[in-house]
Amino acid sequence: MTVSTTRTVTLPPGLVIAPQLPDLLRPVKIRRGVLGFLRSHPTVAIGGALLLCLVLVAVFAPYLGTVDPTALAPAKRTRAPSADFWFGTDMLGRDIYSRVLYGTRVSLTVGLSVAVLASLAGLAVGLVSGFVRWADGILMRFIDGLMSIPPILLAVALMALTRGSVGNVILAITVAEIPRVTRLVRGVVLSLREQPYVDAATASGTRTPMIIMRHILPNTLAPMLVQATYICASAMIVESILSFIGAGTPPTIPSWGNIMAEGRALWQVKPFIVFFPAAFLSVTVLAVNLLGDGLRDALDPRMAKSL
Repeated sequence: MTVSTTRTVTLPPGLVIAPQLPDLLRPVKIRRGVLGFLRSHPTVAIGGALLLCLVLVAVFAPYLGTVDPTALAPAKRTRAPSADFWFGTDMLGRDIYSRVLYGTRVSLTVGLSVAVLASLAGLAVGLVSGFVRWADGILMRFIDGLMSIPPILLAVALMALTRGSVGNVILAITVAEIPRVTRLVRGVVLSLREQPYVDAATASGTRTPMIIMRHILPNTLAPMLVQATYICASAMIVESILSFIGAGTPPTIPSWGNIMAEGRALWQVKPFIVFFPAAFLSVTVLAVNLLGDGLRDALDPRMAKSL
């Protein structure tokens, strides 16, 4: 037998019990691990998936039904896309499908190499310029001089001094992109060096290189990583422009810029020669930009979602 008792609460005159309100803030489901991160940031998942597919295409290009991208076949020139030639052929009878897939290697190599080299060089210059006061004026005047020249013109000028090759293209675009990273890192370092923990480390006798490595460098990696994705996309576009105007990779190396340059004369009658490399370039740049936007949202504490 169960006995239930109820308690009667007597309130002072003039006081009433407020009604119980529903819980308006539902508990947030915490997502952990790689899958949880990708679900919380779908732009990272989409951009990363597209970029991974393009990397696989570049790596396994010889096994995807391609032929020698430099093989000439004048009897088969300007063939329209068909079962035999999926993307058609160009003016010299070369298979556009094979040339586009092999051109993926050039664009990804240039984009990733420039992103890594420009980030490392810009990080080093930005750390020194932002933390060492006496070196700031010297280094930044040199960086300002480089930034006064448009990146395309600077890359064209550097390529004019050398011969066309993938390595020289990477070097020319890297020099043009270093100032962008340097300005970003310097701005972050200028705000970090005024923090109390940096003053405490200085007062305790910690050497400047150790302060930079332990307290400054880790806080610059997140914005620099996001900036590196945009540099990668910009480098691929610049490489295509250089190849399009004949100042980039030599014609013997298939690249998207070379393919579009060779097909521009026949754009009105054979638009597929330009369309396919341009489509691959657009998708690649879109994938890198989506990845960069997603990383920016994920690494920004003011915009990041709960993981």
